[in-house]
Amino acid sequence: MRIRETEGEPQLEVGVGPHPLPWPEDDRYDPELLRDGDRRNVVDRYRYWRREAIVADLDTRRHPFAVAIENWQHDANIGSIVRSANAFLADSVHIVGRRRWNRRGAMVTDRYQRVVHHDDVPGLLAWAREAGMTVVAVDNVAGSVPVERYPMPERCLLVFGQEGPGLSAEALAAADAVVEIPQYGSTRSINAAAAAAVVMHEWIRRWGR
Repeated sequence: MRIRETEGEPQLEVGVGPHPLPWPEDDRYDPELLRDGDRRNVVDRYRYWRREAIVADLDTRRHPFAVAIENWQHDANIGSIVRSANAFLADSVHIVGRRRWNRRGAMVTDRYQRVVHHDDVPGLLAWAREAGMTVVAVDNVAGSVPVERYPMPERCLLVFGQEGPGLSAEALAAADAVVEIPQYGSTRSINAAAAAAVVMHEWIRRWGR
């Protein structure tokens, strides 16, 4: 990251400029990025790589947990959840309900993340069972277990509800376990995207490599 002057005020310039010659002889690299510079929001390891090459490399290292979000009311948090799923290298992200979702919060990380759509909860559950994943619902409802006390399975699907209403009764009833994030202030709930990041990191704390 460099700092450039714009009308007398320094501004951050994201990424790197053109690659110095000679260029690397590797088909993972994109000639246009090598020539013009790489301003994408990617880690240094992937500078100048083609998007397809980045996805292929990520696919060799993805963690065996997935994330699902119910989207019955156009939840604006979905993009941020996709971004966190990419950061924690989730196997996949599953959106249940409406196909359209606000991608702004994803900061283009959806280009590198497997995103799957399901029309309804039974469709999601059928995928989870076939994949051999334990379904873990995340909601602060009666009977839920504090997430730090729950023996998080390595292969699991973490299911999140929408901001406000939380998970649907159908999703809660179908889950193998229901966990919550303990809170100590006056608010009843925390932002859905923040909650998703906390629980994904709990998986990383236990199983990350």
